[in-house]
Amino acid sequence: MNITIVHYNIIPVTHYGGTERVIWYLGKELSLLGHNVTYLVEKGSQCNFATIKNIDHSVNIWAQIPENTDVIHFQHQPGDIERAKHPYVVTMHGNANKDAFIDNNTVFVSKNHAERYSASTYVYNGLDWDDYLNPTFSKENYFHFLAKAAWRIKNVKGAINVVKKAKNEHLKVLGGDRFNFKMGMRFTLTPKASFYGMVGGKEKNQLLNKSKGLIFPVLWHEPFGLAIIESLYYGCPVFATPYGSLNELINKDVGYLSNNRKELTHAIKNIGNYSQKSCNEYAIENFNAKKMALSYIEVYHKVANGNLLHTQKPKIKNIQTKKFLDWFE
Repeated sequence: MNITIVHYNIIPVTHYGGTERVIWYLGKELSLLGHNVTYLVEKGSQCNFATIKNIDHSVNIWAQIPENTDVIHFQHQPGDIERAKHPYVVTMHGNANKDAFIDNNTVFVSKNHAERYSASTYVYNGLDWDDYLNPTFSKENYFHFLAKAAWRIKNVKGAINVVKKAKNEHLKVLGGDRFNFKMGMRFTLTPKASFYGMVGGKEKNQLLNKSKGLIFPVLWHEPFGLAIIESLYYGCPVFATPYGSLNELINKDVGYLSNNRKELTHAIKNIGNYSQKSCNEYAIENFNAKKMALSYIEVYHKVANGNLLHTQKPKIKNIQTKKFLDWFE
C-alpha cells in the first residue's frame, strides 16, 4: 500500500513529542513490512526509510496528498474532511471534552479512550524497543515522574507528595523545573525531588533505566501514556491513578492504581513485590511497533475497501464538568 501520514510537526523528535515518536516507528515498521510511506510534515523533517514531503501552508492540504496514495493517515482531524478524495483514517491522540464533531474513521489509542466516545476501534501505541537502551535491572534509590509537569492534570505535586511521605525515597521529575512560571510562579522547595526539565534522548533513557518505578497520579482520563510503556520497558512498575487507559494497561503484576496518596505511598514501600523482568517483558510483548503497525494495516484495509470504522459518528458520552478528577491526600 501507499500510505501518506500527515502531521503538523517535525520528525524525528529528540525531546518531548509522543505523537512524533509514535508515527516515526509506525512508518518504519510499515516500510519494513513492504509498504510505501510518505510523511507530509513540517519543513526540517528528515527520514531515511520513507519519503518526506513538506507541508506548504499556502496551499490547501488536499492538494498536497500524493495522487498514488491508497490511504491517508491523519494525526489531527481536518476541518474539511469531506473533501477527501482518498480513503483515510484519523488517529485521535488526546481528549475532546466537548460535544464536537468526530469523524466516523477515527482511531482511538486505547479501549477506554474509544469507549468514552461511544466507539470501538482503537490501536495501542507501540515503540521500537531496539532504539532503547538494554535494561540493566540495576536500580538506584529513586522513583521518577515523566510528563509535562506544567500541565496540572499530570499532577506532579501529587507525585512529589507520594514520595515525600515515604522515608528514604526520592523523586526525579523528568519534564519539569523546580521554578515554574507556568504554574503561578511555583517553586518546589523539597529536597525529596530533583528536576531535569524537558529531558529526552539518551539522558532520559539512562534515568529511566536506573529508576525503581514510575509515579504517575494523573488527574484526567489518560488516552494512552507513552511514559507508562517506556517505564515498564526499563523494569519500572507503575504507581498511578485509575483513570482512562490506566486500568486497562496496568495489571496487578506491573503496578498499583489508586487515587489515594496514602495508598500509593504504601505501595511504593512494597516495590519489592514487583518483578522488573516481568514489567519489561510485558511492555515488549504488548506495546511494540510491529504490533501497532499490523493493527493499523487492518484498519487501512478496512477503509480502503470502502468501509467505515464506525457506522455511527463517535460522540463523547460524558462531558467532564470538574477541572480535575479526584485525588485524595
